[in-house]
Amino acid sequence: MTPRPPLVPVTNLGRRPTTTRAVALAAAAVLSMAVSACGHSTAGPGTATAGVVDAVGAENEYANVLAQIGGRFVHVSSVLDDPNTDPHTFESSPRVAEEVSAAELVVQNGVGYDTFMGKIESASPNPRRKVIVVQHLLGLPDSTPNPHLWYDPRTMPAVAKALAADLSALEPAHAASFQAALRTFDSSLTPWLDAVAAFRATYGGSSVATTEPVADYLLTAMGMVNRTPFRFQADVMNGVDPEPQDISLEEGLFSRHLVKVFCYNQQVVDSLTSLLRVDAQRAGIPVVGVYETMPTPGYDYQTWMLAEVRDIQRAVADKVSTEQL
Repeated sequence: MTPRPPLVPVTNLGRRPTTTRAVALAAAAVLSMAVSACGHSTAGPGTATAGVVDAVGAENEYANVLAQIGGRFVHVSSVLDDPNTDPHTFESSPRVAEEVSAAELVVQNGVGYDTFMGKIESASPNPRRKVIVVQHLLGLPDSTPNPHLWYDPRTMPAVAKALAADLSALEPAHAASFQAALRTFDSSLTPWLDAVAAFRATYGGSSVATTEPVADYLLTAMGMVNRTPFRFQADVMNGVDPEPQDISLEEGLFSRHLVKVFCYNQQVVDSLTSLLRVDAQRAGIPVVGVYETMPTPGYDYQTWMLAEVRDIQRAVADKVSTEQL
C-alpha cells in the first residue's frame, strides 16, 4: 500500500456553523492547480492557448480526473484542493471567480456541496462553457442526503465519460485522444474495483462506525454495515449538536466492541469527534482517517480510493489504525 502523505487535520474545537453545505461562512485558502505532470498549460485564467481547453474542477478529485482525460489539451484548475482545510467553510475569492469565468468546461459536485460555483457561473455567462453537475449526471434529486458522490464506485466512470464527450465537442481535433484517455482511465479503476469486490466477498457484513457520511457510498459498496445512525452523521456534517442518545449509542459501539473499524473524517475535526476517536482507540477499535478532498501530492483519484479500501481492510483484518493516540 502506498503510505499516506503526512497530513495535519483541521482542528475546530467549537462546532461548525449550523448550516447546509451550500452556505459559506468562513474563508479557506484557494489554490490553483496547474497539472504540470500532465503537460498542462500554466497560463493564468483567460489566457487561452490554441487547442487547449481552460477547465475547472470544483473539487480536486474531479479536477484530477479531468486532467487525466484531457491530458495536454487541457489547462486544469481546482477550487477545493487542500486536505488540511474544511471544505464546508469555503468562501469564494476573485481568483476563483476569474478562473471559473474563463473556463470552457466546469465539473462540480452538486447536492448543495458547491453551490458557490453556480453563482459564479451565473454572474459570468459564457455560451461556450460546458458545465457538468455530477448530481444531475447521476440523476440524483436535491434531497440526496449524502453529497460525497465521488466515493461511489459508479460516479467517476460516468464523470469521465461525460468529460470525454464535452472535451471532444470543444476540441473535435483531439477527440481520439480524449476517447483513448477515457479507455485508459476506465481500465485504471480495475485494481480499486477488484479490491472492493474482494473485501465484500471476504469481509462483507463487517460493522463500521463513522463520524460523517464521507465514505458511506464506498462502505456500502464494500458490503459493510454502518452502525452509526445517519441522523448523527448528518448532525456532525452540518455542525449541529447530535442528540445525547445518539452520542451515547456511538460511544457504546466502541465500549461494547460492536464495530470492527471507526472511519473518521480527519479533514474536519471538532471536540466531539476527537473524543470519539480517543474512545475508539482506547477500546481497541482501529481508526481509519478518510478525507473529503484528495490528498496531494502522491495520489491520483484511483490510488486514493484504493488506499482507502486497503486501509479499511487492514483495520478489519489486522486491527491496524491509520490514526494514533
